[in-house]
Amino acid sequence: MSSALLLSSVLTVHAQKFRQEFGDPKKPFVETLAVPDHADSHYCLGQPATLRITAREGGVPLDGVTVRYKSGPEMWLPAQWDSTRFVGGEALVHMGTLTEPGFLACQYEFRTGDGKTYKDLVKVGYAPEQIKAFTMLPFDFQKFWQQALKEARKVPFEPEYRDIPEATTDEFTTRLVRLRVGKNKWMQGYLTIPLATSLSPLPSKYPVVLVPPGAGSQKIYPSDYFPLRGCIYMKIEIHDNDQLLPDDAYNQLRQQKCDGYMRRGMASRDTYYYKDVYVGCARVLDFLCSLPEWDGRNAIVTGGSQGGALTIITAALNEKATLCAPFYPALCDLTGFLHQRAGGWPKFFSGYYKDGQIDIPQEQAVETLQYFDVVNFARLLKVPTFMSWGYSDDTCSPTSVWAAWNAITAPKEKDITPTSGHWRFPSSQERCWQWMKEKMRNE
Repeated sequence: MSSALLLSSVLTVHAQKFRQEFGDPKKPFVETLAVPDHADSHYCLGQPATLRITAREGGVPLDGVTVRYKSGPEMWLPAQWDSTRFVGGEALVHMGTLTEPGFLACQYEFRTGDGKTYKDLVKVGYAPEQIKAFTMLPFDFQKFWQQALKEARKVPFEPEYRDIPEATTDEFTTRLVRLRVGKNKWMQGYLTIPLATSLSPLPSKYPVVLVPPGAGSQKIYPSDYFPLRGCIYMKIEIHDNDQLLPDDAYNQLRQQKCDGYMRRGMASRDTYYYKDVYVGCARVLDFLCSLPEWDGRNAIVTGGSQGGALTIITAALNEKATLCAPFYPALCDLTGFLHQRAGGWPKFFSGYYKDGQIDIPQEQAVETLQYFDVVNFARLLKVPTFMSWGYSDDTCSPTSVWAAWNAITAPKEKDITPTSGHWRFPSSQERCWQWMKEKMRNE
């Protein structure tokens, strides 16, 4: 055995002994829980809200530890902190109230004897079902988008395929597909199609599930979640960045090509970056519905954050869509900050978020953005919709998501988990899948 190999073996043994000697904690040493005095986190206008924070350090209730907090309308928190103390493991924070529909937020933090700081963000809703969007619907909104999609549909897909052996099994096959989705627009995505086998004689036709991506320009990866459930699945990347590049080369490319894309070309509705993206997603659904393996009945769109926004947009634009399942959608009620209320990501007009910086006259930006605000697409939805979101989300504000939800007149079902942030619990994903199965067309 070489000296290097021997050293590696010795270190591995010592590492294993270290883990065995000191154990693997099953829970954090400091356990905290913050609970509003209304179980559903909903309040009537003018009603005060109280937050009860409990904390135990190694099972012992904290006592005398200072809690700093600030409370106010979400994303409009004051600069100054207030404080209270833990008594017998509990601290009460009086959050205040709201007199108009929206969300009240409380940011709190405290430091324990070990020098570690624990913090969280809690939001509660005030008459959220009454939240109305500030975004106006342009008179020619539908005509503009129908014409844009009509023009894109004149362009052939010209698909380019690359096999992905590591994501291909006896149950399904996966390929990376590059599609032309507009005159000068391409997109890439991982396409996974179930395979019928003697052990699993699945039908030869399947529902299609399109999953648009979250914000940014990170690499995407295939998933077996929907293929194992008997669906054709495609996760897409909207910037046409080669997904098989080495990470260093990919990161360099995306920084050069995609930085600030969410505000690029905003001077006009025809030059705004998202125009080709919105139409391109609709075209990807066209592509999926052209596959010979499609069952001809079920075309589902689902995604989170920017992907949640593109889910609503695609389902509103493409008549082939049959189910819409967005999670915490972005790009909702984009002018909210102009009215001293939280808007959706990218937080345009907030004055503090880099991605939301506007470098053109405000009136010009507002005129363009009304054609891209998810609220206006939500108003046009006709297919059954399942939407899930949480209240501790400081990326896609619950105020903006409720504004979009309240604009939907199609059959709809919501899944609200107040303690979740810009993420979802596994139970929400499973609840969504059960809803999809119930709503799928069998004939």
